[in-house]
Amino acid sequence: MSMTVAVTRNVSARVRGFLASVMLELAPGVYSAPRISPAVRERIWTVLEECFPDERDASIVLVWAERAMPGGQAVRVLGSPPAQLVELDGLIVARRPVSASPEKTGLDGVSKKKANVP
Repeated sequence: MSMTVAVTRNVSARVRGFLASVMLELAPGVYSAPRISPAVRERIWTVLEECFPDERDASIVLVWAERAMPGGQAVRVLGSPPAQLVELDGLIVARRPVSASPEKTGLDGVSKKKANVP
């Protein structure tokens, strides 16, 4: 049994209610359970997969410790996460698209025009 974390984005009250019934909601859209067996985790994922076709512009990411996987953790995703998860030298890293050219944005990616930066 290992710590399992679920992170949701734009999901319905039905999905949030289900996750809250099996995990602790730490923050809006972030759920955690310290000791979930692989069988229970599979059942939770099956229920989420069955509910997900009714969701619009939503995503669910489920993460747990898994020694056999790169980086020591397993990741499952439903929907379109804001970042693409890829393996890089045995680690799972998040790859995000660049929204604008470096000349038009500051180091933090905020548009200089919007941030009133000269």
